[in-house]
Amino acid sequence: MPSLDDLLQHMGEVGTRLSEISAAEGAAGNMSLCLEGRIHLNGYFPLTKRITLPQPAPSLAGRTLIVTGSGQRLRDISADPSGTLGALVIALDGVQADLYTAPTRRFERLTSELNSHLAAHDDRVRMTGAPFHALIHAQPLHLTYLSHLPRYQDERTFNRQLMRWEAELIIFLSEGIGVLPFFLPGSDALMQATVTALRDHQLVQWGKHGVMARSDSAIKHACDLIDYAETAARYEMLNLMTGEQGEGLSEEQIRAVALRFGVTQHLF
Repeated sequence: MPSLDDLLQHMGEVGTRLSEISAAEGAAGNMSLCLEGRIHLNGYFPLTKRITLPQPAPSLAGRTLIVTGSGQRLRDISADPSGTLGALVIALDGVQADLYTAPTRRFERLTSELNSHLAAHDDRVRMTGAPFHALIHAQPLHLTYLSHLPRYQDERTFNRQLMRWEAELIIFLSEGIGVLPFFLPGSDALMQATVTALRDHQLVQWGKHGVMARSDSAIKHACDLIDYAETAARYEMLNLMTGEQGEGLSEEQIRAVALRFGVTQHLF
């Protein structure tokens, strides 16, 4: 497991990258890490208070989460991790937690999507026992715009249109991108749909609201998935703007890529 210094540095680098690709305008977006056991937090987050979680997370008992604060710009994490992030140590009942913050924190509470983060982490740990799990919600410009078009609100169509632009997509997202309709941000409906979709997908499109990505290895990997998919969506937008003249990779070519790299896929 990387050190806390390294983890915060990685979160900062991800926040910067998401801003670079227009996926985190203003204070849009949020992220969290779920770590096995307690880690030493006092160097960054010396203040503590007991809180009740917005969503019970029994499988996370004793675990530590590092989470963005509500209203914080992801691009600011790199320069000021203590001011933009907080840490939760989940109590044994999975209902309460100790919230660790810094005196210089810039937020009153953690992200408004905390219920979805808690539920998705809890589900993943319950199902796999993963010692590490990262989640990112971002609002990539091109992916989000496509989700406003009725044609792309069908999961099969969405995937087949995007997968043809980059050979890498079928390798890194062989299960495809999950597609959800619009749900009210921060709602229980969004939380429940996200948990279900993340069981089968590493990246889920929140209709008209951005994406949620997960990784069992590194938060940078979750960011890479968003980066790949957003690039494909940009190609798709360019193709639409030029009268759909591009042919993209054929289904046969995509299957050949998957075969060459030993990827099991059921999209093509």
